[in-house]
Amino acid sequence: DGERLQMPYFDIVKENKPVSTFRTSKIQADYDVSFEHSREHFVGEIVLPDNWLIGVIWGGSGTGKTTIAKEIFGDSYINRFEYTHDSVIDDMPKGDIKDIEKMFYAVGFGSVPSWLKPYSVLSNGEKMRVDLARALLEKEKVCFDEFTSVVDRQVAQTMCIAVNKAIKRIGKQFIAVTCHKDILQWLDADWIFDTNTMQMVFLNAHEKNNNMLLNDVGVNNGKNLGVITI
Repeated sequence: DGERLQMPYFDIVKENKPVSTFRTSKIQADYDVSFEHSREHFVGEIVLPDNWLIGVIWGGSGTGKTTIAKEIFGDSYINRFEYTHDSVIDDMPKGDIKDIEKMFYAVGFGSVPSWLKPYSVLSNGEKMRVDLARALLEKEKVCFDEFTSVVDRQVAQTMCIAVNKAIKRIGKQFIAVTCHKDILQWLDADWIFDTNTMQMVFLNAHEKNNNMLLNDVGVNNGKNLGVITI
């Protein structure tokens, strides 16, 4: 369709050099293990259409999701906020209260009594909704780590549908960072990057209906863009 593509490239090396302490030395002696210098290397490209609203960085634990998200979308990266007020409505950024109310509803945080509670007493699902609402109120682009990780999958589905509608309505950009495969169907993203293979992955209509991944769309290790089926 003539849509231009952007390809943010990353080449990230993470190293961990253990420090010898009394406890680590005791563990080494008791369990006959030695200090190991760990090194992780993540290389690839994320193919971004010029006009996109929703993206996903998806993969298993330890595959570099957070590292890559911070590298590519560092200014937009969100993990958690500090909440200091006695009600979450007062923890939201300055602005018209009607805009805050609309955002709460948009992300599925529609329990008005909960708006008046402190963040600390909310359920995990409510906390995630509050975090998401605050992020979308504060930023034009939001990269949200551990998306839906603390909620059950029925709640996750509801959140994905709500976020999809909200993002399309307000026109901001949203990147979900997640280990959960099910949201790929529910969130209906414009692009997906799989950190298990360091490849772009797209769902066609059949796979969206059946919650399956398209394994090969001609993007080999994020280097060559082939035919994309949406």
